[in-house]
Amino acid sequence: MKVLVIGSGGREHALVWKIAQSDLCEKIFVAPGNAGTAKEPKTKNVDIKAEDLDGLLEFAKTERIDLSIVGPEAPLVMGIVDLFEKNNLLCLGPNKLAAQMEGSKIFMKDVLKKGNIPTANHKVFSEAATAKEFLKNCEIPVVLKADGLAGGKGVIVAFSREEAFEALNSLMVKQKLGSAGDNLVVEEFLRGEEASFIVLCDGKNVIPLASSQDHKQRDDGDKGPNTGGMGAYSPTPLITNELNDEIMNKIIEPTLAELKNRGIKYKGFLYAGLMIEKNEIKVLEYNCRFGDPETQPILMRMKSDFLKLCLKASKTELENEIIEWDDRYALGVVMASKGYPEKYDIGFPISGISEESESIKVFHCGTKKIAGEILTDGGRVLCVTGLGENLENAFQSAYESTSKISWEGAFYRKDIGKRNQ
Repeated sequence: MKVLVIGSGGREHALVWKIAQSDLCEKIFVAPGNAGTAKEPKTKNVDIKAEDLDGLLEFAKTERIDLSIVGPEAPLVMGIVDLFEKNNLLCLGPNKLAAQMEGSKIFMKDVLKKGNIPTANHKVFSEAATAKEFLKNCEIPVVLKADGLAGGKGVIVAFSREEAFEALNSLMVKQKLGSAGDNLVVEEFLRGEEASFIVLCDGKNVIPLASSQDHKQRDDGDKGPNTGGMGAYSPTPLITNELNDEIMNKIIEPTLAELKNRGIKYKGFLYAGLMIEKNEIKVLEYNCRFGDPETQPILMRMKSDFLKLCLKASKTELENEIIEWDDRYALGVVMASKGYPEKYDIGFPISGISEESESIKVFHCGTKKIAGEILTDGGRVLCVTGLGENLENAFQSAYESTSKISWEGAFYRKDIGKRNQ
């Protein structure tokens, strides 16, 4: 099979790395990829941006691609699956309507409300003045969310009224995130622990992937601004076998049923961000793709043929499929550039990327290779992922390798996987 993977981050590097292990795989193209994807076996980067739908379509036609797998949310929300399917090309991911689960917080909250799925109470605002009046008297802390896509930066938790007003001004008045802030969702603040629950859907059947836990805040102790994710590990003790079944029965399946009621068959990866407190589960958010950085530790643990699963999902053939997992833990540490998630510089040489082994893998998130040298090319630069017999062993493995890597302004959290200890 010839496969096209769309995207350039750590998630896409992990997808490519896992797909290359399949006997079904003949050749992988990555658009646009990064310095890490370029060195994987069977793989070639192609200089086409993930949002260039016409360019991607033309490439897939010319190369006779058997299956395209979409990593990031933007092309999904733009309708890449609809475009490819219209041209009789297999493309794994939700169509434009289904991708609104991430493309519009308002749409997503409406699905949850109509499907009677537990989530935070919320209000929707289209005018800053009205939102400000509400914030004057609402309970604090409060959560403000830009309605549209914001690259993981559209959620602000305000712990004071002053912070709430600042967030409102940033999102709706100054439009720091552009049109994503045209409409605003204001939610009650939920207490508890977050977990990531990702499933693979084929439009009819659904299979849960291994559980994981992301660390969204930039700094140790869950301090600082929200990011796209500073590290993750799998599995998480938060989700027991019993809780896994409850999530499937009370959250995932009712969500897919509500979408079906709207004439939407969901195909691809569906990511539920959950808040868990004393076994009470509420949905924080839905994403319409595999998580980043959850993909890295999850795929490190997957023993099944990932490409075969993706192909079956794209053909509505997941029924009776079972995914086999490594019993070990996997933990990934994101190394980021100074200034992330705000303004940061790129182009710094990276040193110390050690030799990889069966139990350690350095996934590239934002890198490029120029004249034989690997340089930083993003806010999140690497995700160093280790396997271990238990969570502590995985922690030690990942951080031992992380400590050897450096570039000017590099930083990372020191407490990934330590939330429950």
